[in-house]
Amino acid sequence: MSRAGLDKNPREVAAMFDGVARRYDLTNTVLSFGQDRRWRDVTRRALAPKPGERVLDLAAGSGVSTVEFARSGAWCVAADFSLGMLSVGRHRGVPMVAADALRLPFADAAFDAATISFGLRNLVDTAAGLREMLRVVRPGGRLVVCEFSTPTWQPFQTIYLNYLMRALPPIARAVSSNPDAYVYLAESIREWPDQRELAELIAESGWADVQWRNLTSGVAAVHRAVKPS
Repeated sequence: MSRAGLDKNPREVAAMFDGVARRYDLTNTVLSFGQDRRWRDVTRRALAPKPGERVLDLAAGSGVSTVEFARSGAWCVAADFSLGMLSVGRHRGVPMVAADALRLPFADAAFDAATISFGLRNLVDTAAGLREMLRVVRPGGRLVVCEFSTPTWQPFQTIYLNYLMRALPPIARAVSSNPDAYVYLAESIREWPDQRELAELIAESGWADVQWRNLTSGVAAVHRAVKPS
């Protein structure tokens, strides 16, 4: 499977990520011009994991973000449905679980916080994924979503969309182990809700106090929410 379609069939998406796993982290750094590191740092600070807390890092891929969260002293588990991605990160020293985001293998209220970075967009049912994270987080617990979004300045938005559709695939061909997958990446970003629409969807899924912060002029955004007590 070289790429998935926008119907986001779970088997196709998982197979696609298996295909990009080997050079996924490097490709992301190149395509984001190094901004991925800053985005991870902002996400970690928004999540604010504390020593002794239990944190679910969903769609964690190779566990790069999980390692950063774990430096706080929290117990952090990386969950992903791509066995290829988990295999690439097996040396990182954090717990890893193969998991379907719509049917998480965890008990109700098992975690103090849940986070998902650049993975919510790949779920076949976004609202169901948000509700499933709500289920496994304790009352008063936290959610942080980092995801691609919509640039807030119109001239830059035009340049960015042109980059996605024209420049991103050729760059991916130079560095990715499966460049066709990045055509899906570009298309899925174009189809994704903007900041306010995603905030409304998070609230409709049962989360409260939803806020967001734009990153890199809205290329990405971090949404934060709390599970009602």
